[in-house]
Amino acid sequence: MKRLALLCALALAPALHADEGMWTYDNFPSKKVQQKYGFSPDAQWLSEAQLSSVRLAGGCSGSFVSPEGLVMTNHHCAHSCIEQLSTKEKDFVAAGFYAPAPENEVKCPEIELNQLVQIGDVTARVQGATKGLKPGKEFNDKRKAAMAAIEKECAAGNDKLRCDVVELYHGGQYSLYRYKRFQDVRLVFAPEFAIAFFGGDPDNFNFPRYDLDVSFIRAYEDGKPAKTEHYFKWSPQGAKEGELTFVSGHPGGTDRELTMAELQYQRDIALPERLFNLAQYRGALTMFTQSSPEHYRIAEAELFGVENSFKALKGRYESLIAPTLWNQKAEREKRLRARVQTRSGLRGRYASAWDDVAKAMATYQPRRKEYQYIEQGAGFGSSLYRIAKDLVRGTEELQKPNEERLREYTDGRLPQLKQRLFSKAPIYEDLETFRLSYNLTKLRENLGADHPFVKKVLGKKSPQDLAQELVKSKLYDPKVREQLWQGGREAVQASADPMIQLARAVDADARPLRRWHDEEIEPLQTSGSERISAAKFDLEGKSNYPDATFTLRLSYGAVKGYDENGHHVDPVTNFAGGFERATGRDPFRLPDSWLRANQNGQVDVKTPFNFCSTNDIIGGNSGSPVFNKELQIVGLVFDGNIQSLGGDYGFDETVNRTVAVHSSALIEALDHIYGAKRIVSELKGGPGGHASGAGSK
Repeated sequence: MKRLALLCALALAPALHADEGMWTYDNFPSKKVQQKYGFSPDAQWLSEAQLSSVRLAGGCSGSFVSPEGLVMTNHHCAHSCIEQLSTKEKDFVAAGFYAPAPENEVKCPEIELNQLVQIGDVTARVQGATKGLKPGKEFNDKRKAAMAAIEKECAAGNDKLRCDVVELYHGGQYSLYRYKRFQDVRLVFAPEFAIAFFGGDPDNFNFPRYDLDVSFIRAYEDGKPAKTEHYFKWSPQGAKEGELTFVSGHPGGTDRELTMAELQYQRDIALPERLFNLAQYRGALTMFTQSSPEHYRIAEAELFGVENSFKALKGRYESLIAPTLWNQKAEREKRLRARVQTRSGLRGRYASAWDDVAKAMATYQPRRKEYQYIEQGAGFGSSLYRIAKDLVRGTEELQKPNEERLREYTDGRLPQLKQRLFSKAPIYEDLETFRLSYNLTKLRENLGADHPFVKKVLGKKSPQDLAQELVKSKLYDPKVREQLWQGGREAVQASADPMIQLARAVDADARPLRRWHDEEIEPLQTSGSERISAAKFDLEGKSNYPDATFTLRLSYGAVKGYDENGHHVDPVTNFAGGFERATGRDPFRLPDSWLRANQNGQVDVKTPFNFCSTNDIIGGNSGSPVFNKELQIVGLVFDGNIQSLGGDYGFDETVNRTVAVHSSALIEALDHIYGAKRIVSELKGGPGGHASGAGSK
């Protein structure tokens, strides 16, 4: 805890002296980079990096690495696709996947790629829609209607475009992000899970690492590989110690600018509850995976996600309870509020903003479990229930004008919703039964056996009995889902499917909770946050970066080790270290392909494997490219070190580290272990590709 306290104190050091910041592309601090590293990215350089980056809409990052639509990301980012394409007889997660020819590339059921092509400022239009309104129903309706209208106008009915109005600075600024959408995405290469997650949970969020957490997928248009004019080239040498590095990706979310009331809710309620719930679920899920090899195969990815989330949230919690961080943030808010109070021009507009946010948090807390378990579906967590809820609620919402719908069912969100809804990815009855039994038990436990909603759902049945009935649904079949969707509200209302009937029954109780949240909690919190941001703009300008929002950001740093527990951690590992760490047993078991290649002398064990850098990242950056000032790939982000888990609330350059696969390791493994020469040639710009080098094409 002393170490965490020190980290938190340093986390608030001025960004000028640290490689801190997840910067938007339209506000990148090129002068700061010039001052520290002697290189100033210009508009053309920034444009090329932006257009070469992609987002996996499900929650990861990636990059174009060839003119033929080849995308590099992490194995764990494409894991869902790899798992969905697997069968009991042919498990690509365990054995790996390689398409030796273009015709062998297989479509992923649910992956959508987004390439950011344009950023626009729509703050005046969104905030203008709520000008003069008090926080409440009308405020939120007008705000969301403006956002939905802007998105619809931007996309103009073109499903190949995705337009998102993004809240930055907690509502202080609204930007329109216009993406090119790719929904035909095919798997090209993935190594065995044993090397993609070598070291397992013991090594997770640690360094040194020895991991090949990579997969290659390809974007297609009109049935052919997409022609991608903008893409990152490949560095001949890869990352070197001390080298300036950039990371372009989509950090999922940070809370560095939350109010003390919001942080107190996280520290005292949200994080402890989530950690306790994850710990319980991890135990139950582990038992399920151990009950049979098939159960392990179908639930292994979920168990990995639970373990990863638990470790990450535990790190956040430990950083937040460190008194130094807490006191520093409290003092910062106190100073800001005092400055607002002393200026008459600001006092009337902004002084009450913090109290409004605090009121929103206090009002939410007593009903939070009802909202989570009923409206957000925590009491039913399963694939079948999610599908049923989207069918019930989606067909109902489509009866309304676009501007009046719930945000998740507006026109701009429908392409991704329908891709997920009609996905051919397998749904396993045993896993669904386990999930439903567990979550229905937790529903009763958290709301109480006497709660009217619990009585309505369970009646006289046990969670296990009800789960057994619900999994007899016909929603496993994508054709059934599509028929119901096409049939609209009437078809869904007439359905006798047990899961549809459950979703209809739940919706009657969930919608009032959603209205309560959208009319009483969200407007007060949003309005307060907007005014706090406006106060900061008036006093500080936009010299700082906004909290992460799963939108494209650019960070800068350098390949650099750090000191830990009295010894220096070198920034680069090599293949030899990986072979030394291997024990032959999970999670330190190397695949047979690696052992054979090493025994046959095919592998250069001096090849750099993983490295760490001072780039500022957070969850969602997984799969981000690491590149140099020549716009050449030098690595692939897949993790952070244990100290970086507090990065949700602050950044300390002395110990916070990004962890990446070295570009040399990628080439060495593809070429000499997997024989994937087709990919190596494409990355290096061989036949059919382009020569390696920087700049636009």
